[in-house]
Amino acid sequence: MVLRCHCPQSSVILLSIPEGASNLAERSRDPVAPVKITDVAALAGVAPMTVSRVLNTPDRVSAPTAARVRAAIEQLGYMPNLIAGGLSSRRSRMIAAVVPTIASPMFSAPVQAFTDAMGLAGYHVMLALSGYDSQDYEDAQIRAVLARRPDGLLLTGARRTPSIRKLLHDSHLPVVEIWDTSDDPTDVLVGFDHREVGAAVADFFAERGHTNFAMLYASDPRAMARREGFAARVAERGLALVAERELPAPSSIGDGRRGLIGIKDRLAPRTALFCSSDLVAHGAITEAGLHGIDVPGQLAICGFGDFEISSNGHPSFTSVRVDGEVIGRVAAEQLLERIRGTDQPGRVLVPFKIMVREST
Repeated sequence: MVLRCHCPQSSVILLSIPEGASNLAERSRDPVAPVKITDVAALAGVAPMTVSRVLNTPDRVSAPTAARVRAAIEQLGYMPNLIAGGLSSRRSRMIAAVVPTIASPMFSAPVQAFTDAMGLAGYHVMLALSGYDSQDYEDAQIRAVLARRPDGLLLTGARRTPSIRKLLHDSHLPVVEIWDTSDDPTDVLVGFDHREVGAAVADFFAERGHTNFAMLYASDPRAMARREGFAARVAERGLALVAERELPAPSSIGDGRRGLIGIKDRLAPRTALFCSSDLVAHGAITEAGLHGIDVPGQLAICGFGDFEISSNGHPSFTSVRVDGEVIGRVAAEQLLERIRGTDQPGRVLVPFKIMVREST
């Protein structure tokens, strides 16, 4: 019997199914006789262990064999019992990821890269959104996902309450924290120093001759850390922070417009403005144009995140790039090694880069 299967690696793969195995498809229609993993193995012409590997560790199976097994699974309508499998192996094959939001590319890019990498290793990612409003809510989300017995956790940031740190320690689960840095991570950390980002942007502006500085920053801990680094470096250089405004988190384009309205009367000639995100920067540039404030002649602007809008806006604007895909991929690699029992370095720092464009 020949079965035609469309696969991403090639346009068409012809699969040879052992003769006499086709009647298994008829058996699968009998609700009294559920399809077993041995039925899938027989139809695909492989050992049951190979079917299990396709379901749990697909990276260990060749592409043609995996395609043959998946075709048999689809034909038979096989549904693996993940609960029973988890009990027998003491593994759920599930990873919990807790992030503030996926509405922003700042977090959607690392989450997507992390999910893709874990999927290739046979793991499913359960996503929980913690928002920005309450540390208690984030703690509740972490407790909720731990109750579902994942094999590991991906958490955003490195600031944990003492009770959650103890809970994570007592769970003995591998934990990777992203998008931050700390001298005392919970387990493994993949991120960067937000204070260093702020300081680097202040140096960037100062080296271009600016003496007056301003900030629009969100109220979340990471944006606040960038604000602290920026303000501290401005003070170290003996320069003037003429205006700043705190915005709600997550901040939008509208918040950037309203923020600029709030500080525009305090802006000195040729002020350098650092915004906590590219959305805020885009809003500030839009509002500056409406008030006749020339960018970059009167107001130089730098955002954070290097979203698509920064390079395609008019004018395009300078932004700090942190490769979220790299963070997500490295976080997955670190977590997989920890699940395997391999000791990993406590911190993996990812570089950032200021992408210079028309706004500065």
